[in-house]
Amino acid sequence: MISSKALLDQTGISRATLNNYIRLGILPKPVVLSSPEDTDLAGGRLLGYFPDDAIAYVNAVHSLKSEGLSIAEIVEYLAENGLQPEGAQLQEQASHASPSLTTSVKKIEESVPSRGSHQDELSVTDLTLVPNVSLGDHPHAAYVLNYNLELTWLNEAARQHIFRFNHPPAYGNERNVFQLLVSAEANLTVEQRHQWANLHVHIAGSRLSQDVLKKQIKLNDPALMNFSEIINWKSNQDPSNQSPVFSEFEFKSSQSQMGGQIYRVYAVYFREGILIVHTPLSEVSHDLIRYLSGENQNIHSLVGQQLPVLTPLAVLVADIQGSVRICFELPPNEYFELINQVWHAMSQVLKKYNGTHGKHAGDGVVYYFFPEPESNYLFDILCCAEDMRAAMLKINFEWKLRKNWLNDLKLNIGLHEGQEWVGTFRSDHQVELVVLGDTINHAARLSDFARHGQIWATKSLISRLSVAEHKKIIFGIHRKSTESGDRFVKSSYDQIDFLVDLSNPKHAKLQDIAQLAVAEIRSVETV
Repeated sequence: MISSKALLDQTGISRATLNNYIRLGILPKPVVLSSPEDTDLAGGRLLGYFPDDAIAYVNAVHSLKSEGLSIAEIVEYLAENGLQPEGAQLQEQASHASPSLTTSVKKIEESVPSRGSHQDELSVTDLTLVPNVSLGDHPHAAYVLNYNLELTWLNEAARQHIFRFNHPPAYGNERNVFQLLVSAEANLTVEQRHQWANLHVHIAGSRLSQDVLKKQIKLNDPALMNFSEIINWKSNQDPSNQSPVFSEFEFKSSQSQMGGQIYRVYAVYFREGILIVHTPLSEVSHDLIRYLSGENQNIHSLVGQQLPVLTPLAVLVADIQGSVRICFELPPNEYFELINQVWHAMSQVLKKYNGTHGKHAGDGVVYYFFPEPESNYLFDILCCAEDMRAAMLKINFEWKLRKNWLNDLKLNIGLHEGQEWVGTFRSDHQVELVVLGDTINHAARLSDFARHGQIWATKSLISRLSVAEHKKIIFGIHRKSTESGDRFVKSSYDQIDFLVDLSNPKHAKLQDIAQLAVAEIRSVETV
């Protein structure tokens, strides 16, 4: 057997981690014996002893963590493979130094697939619900931040004990966590703000750069810029844990409403943001850990309860030209195969540029782009449209060879930006992101205006690009002239009513955007 002291020394884990492993069932409870180094039995020092194979077991856990698994996922694999020791068996293993642990370690390592260092992030659609757990009813704080660190969902405990507002601010940028913590409603002392800011910097630090975090702090709570522990957070980061899906932190706030307890804070990272859950150490349960692990659907329900917010956004509407004719020409199975191929390819492009699915309308699709901490969402939407056009050219070539037809598959795209209310409509079975206002309607009309695979964008979108981004796009208007010939005039705009005859009945639906200044996007340098 090996003492707890020797186990700590040889594995390099902390006593808190050791206790956590015991609590989670990763290691058996130790047998408490007098230390053989103490000859005075009456005053002998008591130590906990583990099986000798405990070292190999801890090392295997570290190996699994390096493959990208969270501690919760490791617990799941142990339980699924029947390798979690329990009850009297624990004591028997500890007393007899059972060799089964080495076999178990090998079995675990063989049963867990390698996740690699570039593991995909969770999405709200990748998760399955674990019963008997509801974060809305969780007695302690639970909330969701997007990657601008803006609050997008919270339970009642988080509202009462942390943010303490009666109603959340309407604008997204006013929901930044640093700004909320410095608000009068939060009523925090300087020390308490430091504590909370430090926690959120460490939670977000595995996904956001130091420069982005400094910018967020400077913008929302400049006084924290002088707090060296926050600004120097990077030096304290664990380099082996830069892109976790699930992380754990210990946190103690001096706030009276938090009871002065030490909390286990869980952070679940997914494409849409970070779910943060607080639980006192004494109340941590396996059900909660399983609920927060990467194999359940709980976050989907949280996104379904997203707080309505007034936020800047850009909208992309794309439609397949001549889809009605194509539908008549193809057998039903081939038509659906084509449409599914198109939207699968476009979804891969969308993911690359951090876009969000809207709803399909017939053969058309709507995508939303929201402000991102480390990129310009307005340039991202242009790059996405350009890559979608390239993807459609490949699909067009494949189907021309396959069908030996003369049809050209073209994707007509309209782009617009604005500031709108964003929320969700939800039923028992699905959640739909909803944008209110004219931005989506104008983008849809611009998609109707586009022909032969064109990309059209509004002047308001293009004019908000940086100088460097402007240099990466070619845009303008095709001018027609009987005297000097037709020509494409770069870096120019025009109104819809000067580009098309709106008196023609077939253009009647473009009346909604008659006064909109637009330009055709000829190319975008996406690399």
